[in-house]
Amino acid sequence: MVDLRPKAEVRNLSFWYGSRQALKHLSFGIGEKCVTAIIGPSGCGKTTLLRCFNRMHDLYPGNRYEGEVLLHPDGVNLIGPEMDPIEVRMRISMVFQKPNPFPKAIYENVAYGLRVRGLRQRGLLDEKVEQALRDAALWEEVKDQLHAPAFELSGGQQQRLCIARALATDPEILLFDEPTSALDPIATGRVEELITELKDRVTIVIVTHNMQQAARVSNFTAFLYLGELVEFDRTEKMFTNPSNKLTEEYITGRFG
Repeated sequence: MVDLRPKAEVRNLSFWYGSRQALKHLSFGIGEKCVTAIIGPSGCGKTTLLRCFNRMHDLYPGNRYEGEVLLHPDGVNLIGPEMDPIEVRMRISMVFQKPNPFPKAIYENVAYGLRVRGLRQRGLLDEKVEQALRDAALWEEVKDQLHAPAFELSGGQQQRLCIARALATDPEILLFDEPTSALDPIATGRVEELITELKDRVTIVIVTHNMQQAARVSNFTAFLYLGELVEFDRTEKMFTNPSNKLTEEYITGRFG
């Protein structure tokens, strides 16, 4: 059993797309104010698992969960029928594989979630937008062009804008789905630095196919294969002395 203070717990989680089972009886913890990486080959269920945390699967008919995803300290089951998916998405933000800024000004992108929550005071909006942009290491680059279209930013800046948008509502968990796969090495490095800085304030779960990235940014790693959890451990332990031969083969590139 891995020793961690959980912010969330996955308990006996299974998931189906219609009749196809994509996740099978997963159980592990998500450490509070830590980075947990989810690794595994394409099609193993990484993104499917990530999207369970904020109920993205509810947007499509025929999908079905079993088991629990508990959020602490109150212990609510995020995938329980009594939980409103909109509330879940407010508490758990997501940054996607490709930058997806809204077709709005930079300022309005960050303010969007705050407005949805009913915040109308201009002074407070300004304050929170600036803080989110600072947290995403973007403020100095955009402070003089807040009302310019977000699409005028570079790809790396757009992804940091999406991170600022996700941070603005003070989420309890921040989900990253391969956030640097569409970025160049310099922009990738900036996002990785940002993840390392942010973990002091927010719990992070990142899906990545990049083993070096998982080793650099995460505290814990979950290795999935064919919808099952093969191994979960501290990243350093898993990358230097994995318990499972399959994990070792995958991490060292001798897989299959």
